[in-house]
Amino acid sequence: MRWLLHWILNAVALLVVSHFVQGFEISGFLSALIAVVVIGLFNATLGLLLKFITLPLGIITFGLFFLVINAIVLWFSSKFVPGFAVTSFKAAFLGALALALIQMLIGFLGVNRDRG
Repeated sequence: MRWLLHWILNAVALLVVSHFVQGFEISGFLSALIAVVVIGLFNATLGLLLKFITLPLGIITFGLFFLVINAIVLWFSSKFVPGFAVTSFKAAFLGALALALIQMLIGFLGVNRDRG
């Protein structure tokens, strides 16, 4: 049940980001749900590989370089999901930053915490 809540919250976060970041567009909630799955798959494969390869750079920049990798994953994911478009790297970077802030806020509010 927690994964379903997490999936829906991430889709809502994508929709929120699409309203505030120019060049980051999602046509609807269904596209957002599909985009979350694709982003998760790419983040678990391509993102993990890129983070491993660039680990020294990530350490030097205190993890800020990983925002660049998240932007790359967002941009790459948009190529595979109909109804999800990221038009530039700037939009992908701002979208990755906004998503990170929203997910941090969700974590701070304790929405995804285990209550048992």
